[in-house]
Amino acid sequence: MMKSISKNGLTLGIFAVVSTALVAVTSALTKPMIDQQIERQLISNISELIPAEEYNNDLFASCFYSQDPHLGTTEPQQTWLALKDQQPVGLAIEAIAPNGYNGNIRLLVGIWYDGSVAGVRVLEHKETPGLGDKIDLGKSNWITHFSGLTVESEADKRWAVKKDGGQFDAFTGATITPRAVVQAVRNTVLFYQLNKDNLYQQSANCGVKS
Repeated sequence: MMKSISKNGLTLGIFAVVSTALVAVTSALTKPMIDQQIERQLISNISELIPAEEYNNDLFASCFYSQDPHLGTTEPQQTWLALKDQQPVGLAIEAIAPNGYNGNIRLLVGIWYDGSVAGVRVLEHKETPGLGDKIDLGKSNWITHFSGLTVESEADKRWAVKKDGGQFDAFTGATITPRAVVQAVRNTVLFYQLNKDNLYQQSANCGVKS
């Protein structure tokens, strides 16, 4: 009986080792494909904000991390520079709206070189379906209303929902979500204004977080 148990244990051990090896090999083989899919999706998102014909550089060769409280988090956020014949066109930057109804709302904010908003997209959120999820372009066109806007100063009162005296519509039964997004986009543009010259001189370092 002991021999049988020992044999079964050895078989299970071998099976576990083989299974682990197969998982590792599969992961190694599929990672490049997954990375390519992520890259294509990001380029697609960025191109919705800054059209591909507006730049001719490799976005991922011009990607670097930005870190500032204006971006809604202490974590580094990816920034992609768009250049046309080596001249700055604008950039796309990740930002966080930390005060969404159900937590963080991850954004992609496009900003033209002159500081006006090229566009905004929501990359990830956990807002309530049928209420706060109207920030998704697939649910409504609310997120498109940032395009072309500028921020005059920290005290620009337009950058608030109408309930707070600003110019942005809220959602019926859901004011917290749009309020959080408006504030996050405003803060991201302010970050850009404060760091514009420096941003276009950054070296690419995406994938090399400190």
